[in-house]
Amino acid sequence: MVAFLEKSTGSEGFHQVIDFLTRSHICYALTKKPDVCVSFIKQFWRSAEATTDENGEVKITATIDGHSMTITEASLRRHLKLDDQDGITSIPNSEIFEQLALMGYHTDSDKLTFQKGAFSPQWRFLIHNILHCLSPKKTAWEQFSSNIATAVICLATNRKYNFSRMIFGCILDVLYF
Repeated sequence: MVAFLEKSTGSEGFHQVIDFLTRSHICYALTKKPDVCVSFIKQFWRSAEATTDENGEVKITATIDGHSMTITEASLRRHLKLDDQDGITSIPNSEIFEQLALMGYHTDSDKLTFQKGAFSPQWRFLIHNILHCLSPKKTAWEQFSSNIATAVICLATNRKYNFSRMIFGCILDVLYF
């Protein structure tokens, strides 16, 4: 999915979030609209295999139109211009709950599945863009998991989150299950 981060009449309450996302290190990954044929996607999933090389790096290899393609976490990072190799991949659960409370999210539950509707419209807009454009979405669109919470917290607190690892891990999860 691609985020459209344009300011339009009637959306003035979201201009600050749009400005924030436009300046963020994930802007390119959110807004890049690649030309991808459905047949290429089908060929990828039919032929994709994960292997680990002698250096311990996991690679996904697939054949598309007779050409072997290799995807690594580093290649995702490079093509999406994320520059997040040294980014955070997780934070303690206590910090997740603490930071989400600062964003207006309150719960008595200790579950690591969060409800998007419990946030202000501006936070929902930010979370929505992360969910639709960059996440390994597996639950209902109104819910999100601790990895998305961590990503949003990192963005809100100006810490770098490793989106490349999250995206690559999602691809591996699909291959293994």
